[in-house]
Amino acid sequence: MPGRIEVNGRVAGTWQTATLTGIRRETPHASTFRFAVPGWAGHLPGQHLMLRLTAEDGYRAQRHYSLASAPDDSGHIELTLDRVPDGEVSGWFHTVARPGDEIEVRGPLSGFFAWPGDRPALLLGAGSGVVPLMSMVRHHRARGLTVPLRLLVSARGPEELIYADEFGAETTPVFTRTAPAGAPVGRLASAHVAPLLAEPPAGGWEAYVCGSNAFAEHASRLLVAAGQPVDRIRIERFG
Repeated sequence: MPGRIEVNGRVAGTWQTATLTGIRRETPHASTFRFAVPGWAGHLPGQHLMLRLTAEDGYRAQRHYSLASAPDDSGHIELTLDRVPDGEVSGWFHTVARPGDEIEVRGPLSGFFAWPGDRPALLLGAGSGVVPLMSMVRHHRARGLTVPLRLLVSARGPEELIYADEFGAETTPVFTRTAPAGAPVGRLASAHVAPLLAEPPAGGWEAYVCGSNAFAEHASRLLVAAGQPVDRIRIERFG
């Protein structure tokens, strides 16, 4: 049974300078920030990093953020950040940050939620919880992997669906408040999950769930009710 992937403590504990090279708007409240990190050692889809901002007076703020980009050797990484009300770090990124600004990062961190691309992956995310899952989808495409991968992603409406233009046949969006004409409105439900568990791929799914505490609990219950083994559900939650 695949377990936790070991993280290189020396590499993960070293702060590196990251230079902001581009900003891409995803939704009215979320943007993707691309950084050049020449010394980046690489990461696996699903991992995150620690980010540090230092003010002119020496005050420092640190936050954990999931990596949105697929692993590659370009020396660049991407983070997708929601603007959090009164958030000092997300607020700085969304109102102050400009290409050329430098921050500090260290990582990659956490091997538990990582997906190396070696087993079927069933991904369930809500809101910005889709960020580490998108790293997995991008990795799957970039490497031309044939291992099965499916993504169920929940958003309040089409305008809040992060990465909407990138999703393909592997993705099923679920809209909880407003939806395009002809599409249903409602929470992620057993009707979305059960068919995937009824006919699982050889070896079964490794399930990855990311979102708020409430979403993580709800999605995990749906998976278990549909027959997914508890020890093959990996959860990353926020809020």
